[in-house]
Amino acid sequence: MDPKEILYQYWGHKNFRPVQEEIIQAVLKQQDTLALLPTGGGKSICFQVPALLMDGLCLVITPLIALMKDQVESLTQKDIPALLINSTMNFKQVDNVLQLALSGKYKFLYLSPERLETRLFLEYLPALDICLIAVDEAHCISQWGYDFRPAYLRIAALRNELPKVPVLAVTASATKAVQKDICEKLCLQNPAIFQKSFTRPNLSYSVFRVDVKINKTIEILQKVAGSAIVYCKSRKRTQEICELLCLQKIDAAYYHAGLDAETRMEKQQQWIDNKIRVMVCTNAFGMGIDKPNVRIVIHYDLPNCIENYYQEAGRAGRDEKKAYAVLLYQQKDIAALQNSVDQQFPDEAVIKNVYLSVSNYLQLTYGSGEGQYFDFDLTGFCHNFKLDMPQVINCLKVLEQEAILSFSATVLQPATLQFTCDKNTLFEWEQTQPQHTNLIKTLLRTYAGIFDYPVFISEKNLAYLCKEEIGIIKNNLKKLHQYGIIEYKPVKDTPQLYFIKERLHQDNFAIDGKKYRERKEIFIQRIQQMIAYTQLDTECRSNYISAYFGMEEAGSCGICDICLQHKKTKPSADLDHTIAAILHILKTAGSVPVQEIKDAALIKNEALLLKGLNLLMEEEKIKLDNDLVMLIQE
Repeated sequence: MDPKEILYQYWGHKNFRPVQEEIIQAVLKQQDTLALLPTGGGKSICFQVPALLMDGLCLVITPLIALMKDQVESLTQKDIPALLINSTMNFKQVDNVLQLALSGKYKFLYLSPERLETRLFLEYLPALDICLIAVDEAHCISQWGYDFRPAYLRIAALRNELPKVPVLAVTASATKAVQKDICEKLCLQNPAIFQKSFTRPNLSYSVFRVDVKINKTIEILQKVAGSAIVYCKSRKRTQEICELLCLQKIDAAYYHAGLDAETRMEKQQQWIDNKIRVMVCTNAFGMGIDKPNVRIVIHYDLPNCIENYYQEAGRAGRDEKKAYAVLLYQQKDIAALQNSVDQQFPDEAVIKNVYLSVSNYLQLTYGSGEGQYFDFDLTGFCHNFKLDMPQVINCLKVLEQEAILSFSATVLQPATLQFTCDKNTLFEWEQTQPQHTNLIKTLLRTYAGIFDYPVFISEKNLAYLCKEEIGIIKNNLKKLHQYGIIEYKPVKDTPQLYFIKERLHQDNFAIDGKKYRERKEIFIQRIQQMIAYTQLDTECRSNYISAYFGMEEAGSCGICDICLQHKKTKPSADLDHTIAAILHILKTAGSVPVQEIKDAALIKNEALLLKGLNLLMEEEKIKLDNDLVMLIQE
């Protein structure tokens, strides 16, 4: 089979999107490859299709648990066997998945980067028949990127173990400096680099400086029909804006990381199913969600870099139909963004204090904690130690970039279930407990592989299929777990701290001051470029974004607010011709009555003639004395 046959068989598409096929062919030739495709550009196809044409297992490295889950479920529904290992799974679960990966029955293994150097994974690695390493969100490997994650640096060690296995690194956004860093950190050998245009021909960018943001938001949502996202910086603001939109009969819901897991999952699904029109949210919403028919994305607050803005705005119009990305701002927003630098990059003494406080809060002794996860109540911690929460979050981010510890505020592990008894035992047990038969049969019909490994389940969906209340379903699942029939883990939604290094003594704690200051300087540059985007008045917004990522576009997009304004003010070809005719006559005769100009130039449209005369008078090239037109000599 060839790539197009695979594409049609499993995805139902007859043709690839631009650049996809070239990327796939490079991978099939065993060439290291870097692919830069915009948000919604079909990155996963670029490693899924070639892997299906290769012998062996494709290892997919991604930091996004939600994305792992969605892609594994999507592949499974297409009868493509796939597995995943993420940072929330225990030793037994990981061991079980790796044994299944050894069987040769599975085509994809999704893995979080933290798992790459665990002893268990390294024990299995030599026996795994890996044909391709796909690195998703590859910009995370660059410390100069906007989302640097030190765990990605471990991929280089994986390459040493698998020197002949090709690597495909994919990302939606990376500047030239970050692209270079990706190639170096991943040790890509003579990589093929493919970069799709950052221009989205169907996406119209606009920026509005407004006095009252909510009024403009309502106006936009009333003018533009269809599904929408409104991004805000604070959790409190998402709820406030949502309530104001609902008062205007605009169907909206709010979403942020502070909501419990079930509420977030329910709201997200309602929005995907078009039961909610507008999602008002923080940037905790959107990653890994594939909803092609979003018509508008509004940024209520200024993002701190072009990368984040491009990613979030790019969630509009993935179906390639007309869509809008709107950014609202006030002058005080620009000042606040400029003043955010010190908050984003606290003093080293502050960082050290937060680290020692966290260690004490978790009651870690010196030299302990390495490689361990801890439930972490951020609110309780800040209250106990009388610390400012935003500052603590920024300190934790610095500690992650220094490869000391990492913090996940939005760990959302969906419910999982696996039968722990064999089928004969299950049949015999059912005879004694017939009240559970409906639930058991529903589980067996709905979830493939449920005897082999833990599968993600939806208690809400089970309740619908079993025609029972969700509370009853949950209680019955707990009973089956207590009987030893299944291993059931309900939704987990506890923020986690992972200690990359053992707890350090305060005398041994240090960060790399030079790199820290360099990252701060790059952050300042990103802010300046984001502010410059809001102040554009002549340059096409789409071209500005493309240039930021190192690409020069052939022409303006024609649909952003600046391009549309140019179209309104730019003289037409007919007007240009009229002006040229007027000047030619006047240069010959000096002064001529208006009617003679009209006759001599064969100008039949009197309105066009008057417009031409007015423009020339504004430019002080001619003057009008009664009915006589005269050329002004320079």
